[in-house]
Order: sequence, then structure tokens, then C-alpha cells
Amino acid sequence: MRISAAQRTENENRIRATMDRLLRGEIPPGAKCDIKTLANEAGVDRTAFYGTRPYAHLRIEFERRVQALQDAGEIPDPREAQIARLKTENTKLKERLAQSEQTIDDLTDFRTQSLAQLAAQHEEIGRLREAAARADRVTRLHVRMRHF
Repeated sequence: MRISAAQRTENENRIRATMDRLLRGEIPPGAKCDIKTLANEAGVDRTAFYGTRPYAHLRIEFERRVQALQDAGEIPDPREAQIARLKTENTKLKERLAQSEQTIDDLTDFRTQSLAQLAAQHEEIGRLREAAARADRVTRLHVRMRHF
């Protein structure tokens, strides 16, 4: 079914107004900032945005504007923004976890080495005490305190 030039202009204006709303982040619940939502909200058949159809140039404009916002660090779709934020947070948490695991490994190694060193020192002290007790030539000296 053919539409008049006036109807086409009216549809384009409605599509552009819907495009502006979506790009401001006014996205209906359960929808995304995409062509499907643009078509539904503007009341236009989605196939009109593809190929040589009448609104293909508006799809290209919409995709270009979405990409420009994303390149500028703005994400009009709150769900997409949340996904991006959660991915960043997840990466940071994984890095913190890896760092914590490395610290735990380092401290466990230090504890093992310290315990081994204490055990060796304890054995050496025991050996020296036994040697001192067995030695006949060890004389214990009494220390007198002198006052100068």
C-alpha cells in the first residue's frame, strides 16, 4: 500500500521524535535502544528500515547516533549501561581476587618457612643443651657485679 508524501513526512517526524526519546534513555520497560523498539514505538513496520525501503536512511542515522553516544562513553540503554558497569566491576573483582590469592600463597609460604626455621632452631638448641650437659670440661662461671 502506497503512502502519500504527507504521510511519509508525518511518519519520519514521528520516527525522529521516537529516536530522540530513545537516545535520551527514555526506553520502555523490557525494551532496548534498537531498531525493533524504534519501529514499535513509532508505529512503523520494522521492515521499512531495511534495504531500499522508505526509512532505511533513518535506521542508518539512528545507528550512527547510537554509535556516537557509545563512543562518547554514554550508553542510552540503561540495561546496556548496567551490563557495561557490571562487566567492569567483575573485571576489577577478578583482579582483586587474584591479588588476594597471591598474597595468601605468599603468606602461606612465609609461614611454612618460618615454622621450618623455628623447628631447626629448636633442634639446634636441644642439641647444644645435650652437648653442654655431656661435656666434662664445661665450668660454669659466676659473674660478680662490680661497681665502678
